[in-house]
Amino acid sequence: MSESSSAAHARPIGVIRVLTSEDPAAVATHGKVIEERYGLPTVSRCIPGQPHGIHDDESEARAEPKIVDLARELAEAGAHALIISCAADPALQETRRAVGIPVIGAGSAAAAVALGLGRQIGVLGIRDEAPPAVRALLGDRFTASARPHGVHRTTDLLAPEGPPAVLEAATGLVASGADTLLLACTGLNTIGIRPLLEERLGVPVVDPVLAAGLLASYGHGG
Repeated sequence: MSESSSAAHARPIGVIRVLTSEDPAAVATHGKVIEERYGLPTVSRCIPGQPHGIHDDESEARAEPKIVDLARELAEAGAHALIISCAADPALQETRRAVGIPVIGAGSAAAAVALGLGRQIGVLGIRDEAPPAVRALLGDRFTASARPHGVHRTTDLLAPEGPPAVLEAATGLVASGADTLLLACTGLNTIGIRPLLEERLGVPVVDPVLAAGLLASYGHGG
């Protein structure tokens, strides 16, 4: 490993969480998943004032300047790259213009991986429509989108009825012809639903947090 590669590997991936929490372990959940899967060092921070994350246009608009500000802080603190851990890719282009390091949107990353796996991609998220960035990248491979019954924001996934509702919605997408599922909410990583969906439905399921970590691993001097 070259000296420059070693230096890059020592600098962490900054993981920006859009769900506000005072619990450091909760904030670090997605970063820990990336560390365990790809062996990358991470540092996780959450934006303030959004206890229910991003779940509609208004909450996304409120989050965007906070994401840019936090990205600047992480870049100045020495992050090698940044992940915006939200499948809507909020403020992705603005953040890329604001910092001089790579910025990965979890939604775009998931779409890129899904395109490599399937021909008919179903999108499962917390809004009635697939995130625009995801839909645009999938193009004519997009099949349908679904929102689990009773789920309107990421915190709803944590309720006891959350995982069964996710399975029901995913089952409907596969029944409609999807041969690959894209999880369009990083909260679906938080509840660890991907293995169950793959086991029950027999199709690849793309997790946006893992997809973002995969892309980050390519530029991290491994």
